[in-house]
Amino acid sequence: MMSDDADFTISPLHLHHLNLIIVLAVLIIGATLYIITRPRSIYLLDSSCFRPPDYLRVDYNRFMEHSRLTGEFDDCALEFQRKILQRSGLGEETYFPEAMHAIPPNPSMAAARQEAQQVMFGALDNLFANTGIKPKQIGILIVNCSLFNPTPSLSAMIVNKYKLRENTRTYNISGMGCSAGVIAIDIAKDLLQVHRNTYAVVVSTENITQNWYLGNKKSMLIPNCLFRMGASAVLLSNKSSDRRRSKYKLLHVVRTHKGSDDKAYKCVFQEEDDEGKTGVTLSKDLMIIAGEALKTNITTLGPLVLPISEQLLFFVTLVAKKMLNTKVKPYIPDFKLAFSHFCIHAGGRAVIDELEKNLQLRAEHVEASRMTLHRFGNTSSSSIWYELAYTEAKGRVRKGHRVWQIAFGSGFKCNSAVWVALKNVKPSPNNPWEDCIHSYPVQLLT
Repeated sequence: MMSDDADFTISPLHLHHLNLIIVLAVLIIGATLYIITRPRSIYLLDSSCFRPPDYLRVDYNRFMEHSRLTGEFDDCALEFQRKILQRSGLGEETYFPEAMHAIPPNPSMAAARQEAQQVMFGALDNLFANTGIKPKQIGILIVNCSLFNPTPSLSAMIVNKYKLRENTRTYNISGMGCSAGVIAIDIAKDLLQVHRNTYAVVVSTENITQNWYLGNKKSMLIPNCLFRMGASAVLLSNKSSDRRRSKYKLLHVVRTHKGSDDKAYKCVFQEEDDEGKTGVTLSKDLMIIAGEALKTNITTLGPLVLPISEQLLFFVTLVAKKMLNTKVKPYIPDFKLAFSHFCIHAGGRAVIDELEKNLQLRAEHVEASRMTLHRFGNTSSSSIWYELAYTEAKGRVRKGHRVWQIAFGSGFKCNSAVWVALKNVKPSPNNPWEDCIHSYPVQLLT
């Protein structure tokens, strides 16, 4: 007679199947979590730099004559600008916006909008033409311009021009100086980690029309001699299918902010002079502060990019300096072992000289920066893209090469972006250097 209590047993075969199902479930869940949470690769399909028309060129004589005819500068200020211009590293073919060619200058809101439209739309038209991407495909738009912030914003200006989608995420960065282009790349990187299968466009520019200083304070006159019109547009993607046609992959972004220090905070400062005229003051401590910001930045960047041998030398020297002898000179890592190309912000000849010395670079490593400063002047946050365009136009970027973009900005900030070339990079159509690259590098006066 059978018992009412059935005796259920699990056979070894059933137990094996159950274990297999559990293992497979764990693997599937783990793989799903990895795919969801892993950092997405960010690809740079192409970049474009605006090339102003020839009628907007301003050579030394035209700059000085125009400054004299405004009637705003005394003889001392005129002579100071002449000396700065001659020592600046700028050549005879840089560009001023149309409003600045008028006598007297016309720094109106309408003229400033016209300059912004000309440079941004010029760079974007070329970017869309070269990549075949339609404006409606753009999911993220980031615009940076430090000194011109109209209402509606510059990002809204682009949305209106190209009729972007209603759900396009737009951002407008202001007041962050010449390093804002790297900051914008960092923001785009973070957004592309969240929003799947989309394109991001980063537009970097500065506006000259309303920011030419018309006073006689020397520390405010220097930007007049350095800054020129320009803009860049960069197309980024997080789509794995875009890897094959992309030029670069983003490896690292390192941002350093020294704004907690009062001297650093005020070393690039927009204010009014004693006569109530607005300009940007450059402190005499600027290069010292830039050097300190650079040291902080490369201390973070070094371990990410340098070979182990360089990291060990740096660490040992640091320990020796702190524990044994304060007179031990700090070891400067050889970043030439980490990077094939350097795009140093063309802020001025002194900036490039300082980084060439501090990083122990050779002339060929700063060639792109010096030639960009000579040909286009300081175009602010877009300058590092003119430098990359120069390197591409020279045919120097090969598959696997790493590119270091480094820029300084008010606040005070030092920011770095590191890219790796996914193929032998050829210059895109309408590269800003395409009709003159054979003439460079030029011999510069010292």
